[in-house]
Amino acid sequence: MVESAHGAAGEGAGKVAGWFRWPSVEELIEGRVAGGGLPSPLLEHSVRLEADAVLILDRRVFPHEVTWVTARSGAEVADAMRQMVTQSTGPIFAALAGLVLTARQQAGRPVAEALAAVRETGALLIGARPTNNSVGDAVRSVLSTIDIAMEADAPGSPDAAWLVERVEQQAGGQAQYFRARCRSLARHAAGLLQDGARVLTHCWMDTYLIELVRAVHAQGKRLRYVVTETRPYLQGARLTAHTLAELGQDVTLITDGMAAAVLSPFSALGPVDALVTAADRVSMDGHVFNKVGTLGAAVAAHAFGVPFYVLIQAPDPLSPTASDVVVERRDGAQVLSVQGVRTASPLVAQAYYPAFDVTPPQFVTRIVTDRGPFEAAGVSRYFDADLGEVSSAGGVGAGG
Repeated sequence: MVESAHGAAGEGAGKVAGWFRWPSVEELIEGRVAGGGLPSPLLEHSVRLEADAVLILDRRVFPHEVTWVTARSGAEVADAMRQMVTQSTGPIFAALAGLVLTARQQAGRPVAEALAAVRETGALLIGARPTNNSVGDAVRSVLSTIDIAMEADAPGSPDAAWLVERVEQQAGGQAQYFRARCRSLARHAAGLLQDGARVLTHCWMDTYLIELVRAVHAQGKRLRYVVTETRPYLQGARLTAHTLAELGQDVTLITDGMAAAVLSPFSALGPVDALVTAADRVSMDGHVFNKVGTLGAAVAAHAFGVPFYVLIQAPDPLSPTASDVVVERRDGAQVLSVQGVRTASPLVAQAYYPAFDVTPPQFVTRIVTDRGPFEAAGVSRYFDADLGEVSSAGGVGAGG
């Protein structure tokens, strides 16, 4: 059963009495890292791994309530992800914590049975958010690395304790690796933006956004942000705007329906210099999957000559085209209410809610990865072994 508790995030560590020690898997998943001279927002540390549970900050009610949902099994972590307790990059850390929790709960069992249980949890975690490919990448990486280690260590007859150690090691490493790649792509994205630029964003970019603010700050620049509210969960109003304010940024909130008007040269707000969003997935042919509403903003930006930059660590090599991606569709009844309060007429019973939309590559200026920016049609070149790191000044196109 998934339980809830109220409270604030715990304190992390990394240095003890003046000497450095390697952080624990709990600290790596929670993400207690230096803030680069800026405050560290609470949403940066929204998953906590305990000895017998995973605590997940409930983003459905944040910031009005600071509530932690307690998941006592990997299956309950997957259920919390499915119910949108956490979203954006949060499910990555929740999934890694769910794998560790499952492994720890297999103590005393034969290693083959313990590994089967971890694999079963992995499948549940991947299936909970099928459009967000980063969850699948992280989980599969942990499991495949353990397979290799099992084969190498087979003569030593590994047991369940061995499995726990390996899962903890790999899960912590994946969390650290993911954040490092976020910092890299943020540095490239910051290089595309001028000091004082006004940036429109849609939905909640989570770690990407936090690292972008830090990278811009490190480059001696400051941006102005315009944030859509993002119906029906209001991630923009509650998460993006709140976190930007925590970070001391200039932020203006608009409704989703205002995006095209704000991008227009007739906007009284002043010119928007760039549309910047994250992506849940980018197919190898340059189609961008992100929160529904992204497509409309992208088309408007294209019409008014405003560049659209998409932030994602890498395109998905398992999705050659847009048709290879499973797009989540949620209960349309959620459109009839906001934060549990019905806003639609009581006479209206039908509603439609596609969770994501698909932006074709012709409406995308650059896809910014941890290897640098790419033209959308040429994003598959991300995987060219001899490419190196791409300069933020240009970007790589389909022809090189």
